[in-house]
Amino acid sequence: MTKIISRPKNTFFGPRQFGQFFTDFNRDFEGVFANTSSYVPRVNISSDEHNIYIHAELPGMTKEDVKITVTDGTLSIRGEKKREASTEGKQYYRIERSYGEFVRQFTLPDNINEEAMKASFENGVLEITIPKQEPEKPKEREIPIGGAQLN
Repeated sequence: MTKIISRPKNTFFGPRQFGQFFTDFNRDFEGVFANTSSYVPRVNISSDEHNIYIHAELPGMTKEDVKITVTDGTLSIRGEKKREASTEGKQYYRIERSYGEFVRQFTLPDNINEEAMKASFENGVLEITIPKQEPEKPKEREIPIGGAQLN
């Protein structure tokens, strides 16, 4: 008995073919962007009643490799993840780790205390604590009403 296997005529969008397309596509462009950074640290942002927390994964980096600034309500995390210094005698078959300079920027809400922000770095994780504060209430000033003047 002969088995007949029926397959759709257009199999390009099947999972295997779709994955292969991107594998081939990436291979075609290897080295084209070699001088640009492909490293983007992963970030978690959470909050509680008193603080906003930003946790950034920075494996293989030290606190000296990172700079944190706040300008006009924007928090910036800058740094550079460097490649190994020496590759002599090594033949790489695959390089999947990303390296390079990066900048992550976050717009801060109005109800924070920029002066009390803190940061710590431990085990490749940067933690930034941003204290919340009560927004300033609008100042109210009473304007006296003068009598009508007739001329």
